[in-house]
Amino acid sequence: MNASVRLSVSSLRAHRRRFAGTFLAVFLGVAFLAGTLVMGDTLRAGFDSMFGNATSGTDAVVRSADAITTPGESQGVRQPVATGLVGTVEKVPGVAAAVPNIQGAGQLVGANGDPIGGQGPPTLAGNWITDPKLNPYRLAEGRAPRKSGEVVVNRGTAEKGGLKIGDTTVLRTPDPVRVTVVGLATFGGQDGMAQVTFTGMTVADAEKYLTARPGEAASIQVRAGPGVSQEELVERLTPALPKGVEAITGQESAEENTEMISSQFLDIFTLFLLVFSGIALLVATFSIHNTFAIVVAQRTRENALLRALGASRRQVTVTTLVEATTVAVTASLAGLAGGIGIAAGLQALFPAIGFPFPEGDLVVKGLSLALPLSVGIVVCLGSALLPAVRAGRTAPLAALRETAVDTSGASRLRAVTGTGLIALGVALALAGVLVSPSVWLAGSGAALALVAFVVLGPVASTTAVRILGSPLGRLRGVTGALARRNALRSPKRTAATASALMIGVAVVSLFTVFGASLKATMDQTVSRSFAGDVAVSAPSFGAGGSGLSPGLAGAVQELPEVDTAVGLGRGVAEVDGEGRALTVTDPVALERTFDLGRIDGSMRGLGTDGIAVTEKEAARQHLTTGGKAQLAFTDGSKETFTVRAVYGPSELAGDYVITRAAWAPHRTLVAVTFEDGVSTDAGKAAVEKTAARYGNPEVQTRDEYAQSSAGGIDMMLTLVYALLALAVVIALLGIANTLTLAIHERTRELGLLRAVGQTRSQLRAMVRWESILVAAFGTAGGLALGAFLGWVLVRASDGSSDSEFAFAVPPAQLAVVALVGLMAGALAGLRPARRAARLDVLRAIAIE
Repeated sequence: MNASVRLSVSSLRAHRRRFAGTFLAVFLGVAFLAGTLVMGDTLRAGFDSMFGNATSGTDAVVRSADAITTPGESQGVRQPVATGLVGTVEKVPGVAAAVPNIQGAGQLVGANGDPIGGQGPPTLAGNWITDPKLNPYRLAEGRAPRKSGEVVVNRGTAEKGGLKIGDTTVLRTPDPVRVTVVGLATFGGQDGMAQVTFTGMTVADAEKYLTARPGEAASIQVRAGPGVSQEELVERLTPALPKGVEAITGQESAEENTEMISSQFLDIFTLFLLVFSGIALLVATFSIHNTFAIVVAQRTRENALLRALGASRRQVTVTTLVEATTVAVTASLAGLAGGIGIAAGLQALFPAIGFPFPEGDLVVKGLSLALPLSVGIVVCLGSALLPAVRAGRTAPLAALRETAVDTSGASRLRAVTGTGLIALGVALALAGVLVSPSVWLAGSGAALALVAFVVLGPVASTTAVRILGSPLGRLRGVTGALARRNALRSPKRTAATASALMIGVAVVSLFTVFGASLKATMDQTVSRSFAGDVAVSAPSFGAGGSGLSPGLAGAVQELPEVDTAVGLGRGVAEVDGEGRALTVTDPVALERTFDLGRIDGSMRGLGTDGIAVTEKEAARQHLTTGGKAQLAFTDGSKETFTVRAVYGPSELAGDYVITRAAWAPHRTLVAVTFEDGVSTDAGKAAVEKTAARYGNPEVQTRDEYAQSSAGGIDMMLTLVYALLALAVVIALLGIANTLTLAIHERTRELGLLRAVGQTRSQLRAMVRWESILVAAFGTAGGLALGAFLGWVLVRASDGSSDSEFAFAVPPAQLAVVALVGLMAGALAGLRPARRAARLDVLRAIAIE
């Protein structure tokens, strides 16, 4: 064993460059994984501290006991509590103070006329709590609001909107309210609670603009007297509260807020980064395996001589594994340091790009160090295991052979196995898409298809490289023909080198196809459902904005250019015990402006006790025209509605429609149809002029509305491409490393080529074209696999979702992906090509 270790160490010292690419691949993968985990730990600790500081003076929270949660939402909607309960709570022994906490949607308009926030995180408004211990916000500048129209805003919101103390602006509640900023506040020592915006008003203004009726609050904040613990306070409060109202400790409330941030952002964000860390490490696996496979092949005679001198199979295997362990441990330790540096860099970068990373030191937990270190070592050792075993099986007589013929691509077993796997994978994917819609079944088939591509790689590489390289002989003459022959020389090596790039390109293509399909779906939804000329919407339809004023639709309807203006409201209720989103609108105008398909019954007779339902939801709830459905609202009331219409699928209209008379919520969208003869430009200008009086929401044509609704997809794809660049870089390192080792292997051959007249430029071109051919094979396979996986994902999502997905393949974007793959191959070949061209001819010929 000691001899094996000494031999491994001497080999590493003598051939440091051989393992440079492996070191970098492990380093990058581990650094990304460690950085993700450390950043997640730091964010969670920062938010814990921020919420803890903000709510440190709140010992108990009194609120509604029940919440209505609709599908796809983690946080439910609670009915308000009566502010009259404050008096009851104050009489409970041990209560030092109790104040109502009124909350609602309120979006400030910045100094430039654009709304602040609302692209996901909520825009909140509420009453400014005068008790400093119960108020999670701390006054940093100015004063508290004293009269109607005065507000305090969190400092981060003011900076983002270019507002300062004394400025007058508009607050959408959603009705536009003129307000004057008199103070700036912080939350838990920070300029705000992440991207959430907050506007504090007087109690009277908050009741007037944020609640459905006076005397209601979201909750009641309670402070305990000296010597009374939070648990003891809750025990005393509980008997005094009416049915349907509960008390929880301030600690539980802070934990719920942290959990809300965690479930809605941190967990998803961390999982997103972990997925890409996994992709990077998977790509690194192929590069590492290929490096060790080549090194073992190069040392065949050396290993055979060791066997002939008495070394056992185990000793030769251990020698290779010790080399892999040394590289794995050093690269993983360096990756841990790099990961901590990445987290520190992100902590400094996030505030600069508008995301307030909570202040505080980096939090580095043991698991966040142990997991990346273990993964890096396991990935490296696992990738080197088969080459190490192969090295141990080297026969002593191999020392007498000059060369070995590589027949790895011609294996019948490999061809049969790969064909069987791809047939099974496609069958499972099709079953999960066409027979019984299942994301898991389709995903299993997609994973098998990926494995099949890797298994079939050496079999397919010979044919693929011949086809892809066929023009080289005509275009580049002997140089091109030699590059093609070199790429064909070892099918298994070519396939393993290309597989790393193939996975990166496949994932890029997958997200490109899925993003294009989401855009096509949104365009299809708007085109099919929306028959109006323009849409007036908040910038964050379905996100965290305050919505539109209920009066906007009526004001637009009065314009002479407008035929119909219908406002769509959003509400929440339990339908026969299940949380569902409601669309509140004028059903007659809705029928004229939206395509509702075939209608069974009539939209005209909903009244105050009627409801309209989509065909799919009616089948799910076993409802028919004339049937009864019980709705439970957030204020605790329950009413029985009669199903008076069943209509076709309409994503924009939603699954349930009730009238304004049944419930008057805030508006989120107004669809407008112009009178005959009114041009789109003229009608749009008239609507924009009216909308300006209601907080200046966006007025868009159907195409513009569809584009803006899908705007977040481009942002998502940009982030995906940036993250996947890491995988492509690792794949590029793998190609460069393979070529470098192959050049070392072919040193004598290259010397002979130079001796018979090949110029340095021709030699460089030969190596570069070989690299491009390998990259072309990987890119072509990645594009085919990515397009297939994208189709599977779209169809599986279509089958398991209420929405109808459209499949789209963007040729321009995929062409760019293909070009980037080929450029990666060209870049990967630059350094090996230069190194090959610098070989001394005589010394190269003399090498055995």
